[in-house]
Amino acid sequence: MREVEIRGDTIRLGQLLKVAGVVDSGGEAKTLIADGEVTVNGEVETRRGRQLHAGDELAAAGQELRLV
Repeated sequence: MREVEIRGDTIRLGQLLKVAGVVDSGGEAKTLIADGEVTVNGEVETRRGRQLHAGDELAAAGQELRLV
């Protein structure tokens, strides 16, 4: 599992996918999320604007991430 450091207290799911290099664009993030291919803390997440916090774990496109 790869750790991703965030600035501030929260980051939106779509932004995190771009920052972490999981996707190249917001449109790609939107599609991945809408297709139910992203999990946050073990549950499928379909809201691109979901606020994530340090300690949250995410899986998408074969990658596992933990926010720190």
